[in-house]
Amino acid sequence: MIRRVDAPLVVGSGVAGLTVALALPKAYVITTDHLGGGGSTPLAQGGVAVAIGPDDGPALHAADTVAVAGGLAEESAVECLVEDGPDAIRRLLARGAEFDRNPDGTMLLGREAGHKRNRIVHADGDATGAELARVLIAAARASDRIRTIEHTKVVDLVMSDKRVVGIVAVAAGNRAIILAPAVVLATGGIGHLYDRTTNPAGVAGDGIAMAARVGADLIDLEFVQFHPTALAGGGDPMPLLTEALRGGGATVINGDGLRFMTGVHPDAELAPRDVVARAIWRRLLSGEQVFLDGRRQPGRQFAERFPTVFSLAMERGLDPRRDPLPVSPAAHYFMGGVAVDTGGRTSVPGLWAVGEVSSTGVHGANRLASNSLLEGLVFGDRAARDVAAWHPDPPAELAVPRDALTAVPQVPADLADLRRLMWAHVGVERSGEGLEAFLGAVGELDLNGTIDGRNAELVATLVAGAALRRTESRGAHFRTDHPSPDPRQACRARVALDPDLLSISMEHVA
Repeated sequence: MIRRVDAPLVVGSGVAGLTVALALPKAYVITTDHLGGGGSTPLAQGGVAVAIGPDDGPALHAADTVAVAGGLAEESAVECLVEDGPDAIRRLLARGAEFDRNPDGTMLLGREAGHKRNRIVHADGDATGAELARVLIAAARASDRIRTIEHTKVVDLVMSDKRVVGIVAVAAGNRAIILAPAVVLATGGIGHLYDRTTNPAGVAGDGIAMAARVGADLIDLEFVQFHPTALAGGGDPMPLLTEALRGGGATVINGDGLRFMTGVHPDAELAPRDVVARAIWRRLLSGEQVFLDGRRQPGRQFAERFPTVFSLAMERGLDPRRDPLPVSPAAHYFMGGVAVDTGGRTSVPGLWAVGEVSSTGVHGANRLASNSLLEGLVFGDRAARDVAAWHPDPPAELAVPRDALTAVPQVPADLADLRRLMWAHVGVERSGEGLEAFLGAVGELDLNGTIDGRNAELVATLVAGAALRRTESRGAHFRTDHPSPDPRQACRARVALDPDLLSISMEHVA
């Protein structure tokens, strides 16, 4: 079946996707789950970084963003992020967002790793993502300009004359081609390709794979951020122990109860995430246990200040007011993705990408804490303006990736093997030998029989290949065989695939 809609299709219903849809004159939001379900947004704990404090400003926020980015931040993108941030918060407030406040009614601003000022806006302590999801979902449901297509999986993009003109979707076992004036990918990152991750199962690089198959430029694929403090032994995904805990005074200790980050970095527990993650990982590799200790700070106020983390710990028999919490790094955020400009445009006409599936360069080689929700809000709004100005002619002939109409869209059982290999060889620390071993093993897993398996293998291979080609350590990418930065490699690396397309007739368009 072929169906045509009269407005852009937004694929994904997290913070970035819903921001785009709400800013368009009309939009169709298509999501694998129910609206707002299944993605990373509701799980985000830390907050939104924004320069609204009396001692702060966009220039200071930009400086902190660039400082942790390993020399690869795109200045134009950073400027958009920090300059547009306050307006993004004002839009949320106008929609009814309830952020934590001081007794005098001013916004309560927290601090997290890498920030030199208190600038983290948060809701209910550590439930900021859930609050943003609540507000944006309510606004989308109330809007007569947004149509939702729920419980529908997008499996590929449709092309015509070298531009994207629609999608192939599956619902209840039935496939359809949906044509639209524009397609916006807001499908999230790749975290669930790893055995240890804070990301839910649907966050496994599908949007990146779809964009790659139509020849879109990809960039910065080697840069995967590993959050230092996920609750060890806590399930799949691993519960996140928010950065704000360390910002609020919690410390990282070893099995003897001793802090060790003070000897690693001047900012100790508030060092950039890659520094803290590697320090913890090396302790774990040596056989030690590592804990996040909040017994003194936040101490008795733990349940009040961090109710989400408190509940997660208590469910596992740990009372963080008296028990240090065992931690491990976990795959958390992807700095790479589909290459876009500051309006969300990809290299393929008709296709935009926003949020974690995209890469504007705002994060460089390492993302500053709490800049991710802000990115979705800022660049979602900017992309909507760009999409609204796009007025293409109707397509004449369609081209669809060869397997899009036949492969079965279910996760193969042996995706677990891929995830273990990714963690072992493409994780916190990498080596040329390990990356080559991964690339040799991944092709033997036989994942191409399903859509999800095909996507996972493609994206994992692209990430490992990018990590192998970058023979230096920079930001979140650390090579044990090349442990220092190489000034000659202080640039972003693009890659694009040649699309393998199958033409089909347009005679059955409804």
